[in-house]
Amino acid sequence: MPLPSVLRVYLDEDVDVLLADLLVARGFNCLTAANAGHLGWRDEAHLDYALRESRILVSHNRKDFEQLAIRWWAQQKEHAGIVLAIRRADTYQLARRLYSARL
Repeated sequence: MPLPSVLRVYLDEDVDVLLADLLVARGFNCLTAANAGHLGWRDEAHLDYALRESRILVSHNRKDFEQLAIRWWAQQKEHAGIVLAIRRADTYQLARRLYSARL
């Protein structure tokens, strides 16, 4: 399946919303959990939403999303992708990593 010309990203509530602005400035289609009105959602609800919207989910919540990805894989459920980012004080560094992953 070909990649879309504009990557669609969904940031869960653990990710700094500044990242959305940085990604949009670089041509990503980026939505935050806050902008979507999804604050307080369970992790699986975030992943379900990202799947329905064909968005790659970005989170710092490594432990829970690793377990969720394993569970979905065992159930042969698909998703658009999960980026588990190490929590860093420098949101710009995370943005640079995502820019380079797009190439």
